[in-house]
Amino acid sequence: MDPVIVVGAGPVGLTLSLALAMQGVPSVVLDEGDGKEQPRPARTVVLRPDTAAMVERLGCSTVRDEGARWSGWRSMRRKQDVRQLSLGGDSTPSPLHIPQHALTRGLRTAVAHQRLIRLVADSRLDALEQDASGVSVHTMGPGATWWRGSHVVGCDGARSTVRKLLAIRFPGRTAVERHAVAALRTELPWPGEASLHRQPPWPAAGDEVTARPLPDGVWRLDWLLAPRGELVTPDALVARVRNTLAGWCGETPPYELLDTGVYTLHHRLALSWRVDRAFLAGDAAHLLGALGTQGLDEGLRDADNLAWKLAQAWHHGASETLLDSYQAERRTAVAARLRAADQSLPVLRGGSALRTYLPGAARGHDALLSDAHLGHGPLGAPPVYAHSPLAPEHAASQTLVGTEAGAPVADARVTTPDGTSARLRDRLGRGQLLVVLVAPGTGVWDRRHWMTAGVMPRLAAAVTALPVRAELLVTETYPGAAAHTVLLVRPDGHLVASFAGVRPAELYAAADAARGGLPAAARSDRTADIN
Repeated sequence: MDPVIVVGAGPVGLTLSLALAMQGVPSVVLDEGDGKEQPRPARTVVLRPDTAAMVERLGCSTVRDEGARWSGWRSMRRKQDVRQLSLGGDSTPSPLHIPQHALTRGLRTAVAHQRLIRLVADSRLDALEQDASGVSVHTMGPGATWWRGSHVVGCDGARSTVRKLLAIRFPGRTAVERHAVAALRTELPWPGEASLHRQPPWPAAGDEVTARPLPDGVWRLDWLLAPRGELVTPDALVARVRNTLAGWCGETPPYELLDTGVYTLHHRLALSWRVDRAFLAGDAAHLLGALGTQGLDEGLRDADNLAWKLAQAWHHGASETLLDSYQAERRTAVAARLRAADQSLPVLRGGSALRTYLPGAARGHDALLSDAHLGHGPLGAPPVYAHSPLAPEHAASQTLVGTEAGAPVADARVTTPDGTSARLRDRLGRGQLLVVLVAPGTGVWDRRHWMTAGVMPRLAAAVTALPVRAELLVTETYPGAAAHTVLLVRPDGHLVASFAGVRPAELYAAADAARGGLPAAARSDRTADIN
């Protein structure tokens, strides 16, 4: 079969190609540039724990070697500390902060070691055609040619050529927020901690400044600017740096200014993310970033969501329900994030003076912003696909656990079929469902015989009979789950359903729903047989 064509070699396109390769699907990545990433220390990204774990699982070593995890979070208002939070461990995991060029370099290195991925530089897309069996795209450049693929995914950024060739509108709001940014090496009073300071008391400080640590003593500082304010000159930006450092440290400490910039954030959402065999992902599908929301985080989740569905289509065929579920799940999730940001902006940025003096109002505003930066609440928490078209019908045997259906599962420690111990998150992204049995006491089982113990033979037979490939795992404990609870988990780590005990018929129905029902080709063959 033809490979999947990925247009764009930024973090989202590279991640998608790696996720496809991990599931045995070849891809061609068309890179408009020359493949060389220019270092920009002030251009950094914040990844939530789930997306950071995903790119590391795909082989990106720089998230481990060149990223920083914060030891704490500090929220201040005027001269007072409002909130301090220690980060680290399973209960309060830290986001990962990394320069974008380092992330991209790590992904490119991982791509270079994948035989299923072909990365083609200097290839600018200028035509796209579709038919019943695949897609054809044409690229300009030194090696101008036509490329044939099973599907095409536009990961080509805010000015996406794929989106324009598909005639998809991209409505939204322009200049929602504007920030001045500086990357510098210095010492701050709270080493390793990220901070958010609202209404700092020193002159010309603006309404808000954040400081987020990077490795090797480097910090990224962001100042909130008026969305359509005056130009920020280099001298004015240096003055902000000096005043801010003096405000925090008592006097301006020695510092090395590495990089500066001014960037404007827009909020936009493509009206459609799928047209037949063509899809959009990342900035080609959505723009967000105000109030601490992370656009790249959502783009990586797009890639994770789409990869296993394209893998199912590539290997076994897929129903329209499965392919349509990408837009139904991801566009709905990003739309909710944008809606939450748009509803919060008037309160946090343009609220009346009276509102800021109401009891508890300022503290609530700080908590909302902190949650957005840390990946909690409506502005930051991982998405829940509660109303997905892939959700199974409710069955009487379903039971509640600490994870609601459609949400990402907890990263429990599990025992794999060969008897080794692993984290549940490490078993994701392999193009198969996961069936997890909660069995307290299994840690003392003789691992040579665990597949024949208790309910395991019956559950193993039920897993073998599922309509899609699945891996059987066992865990001693899972949040909110009773003994002998069975969890069904999608390849991207979202919970399909949980059952009280071994229920082969209900488990089969849930697995069939998770794959979107019969593939279109199989359904056509069955209809022909009936006729």
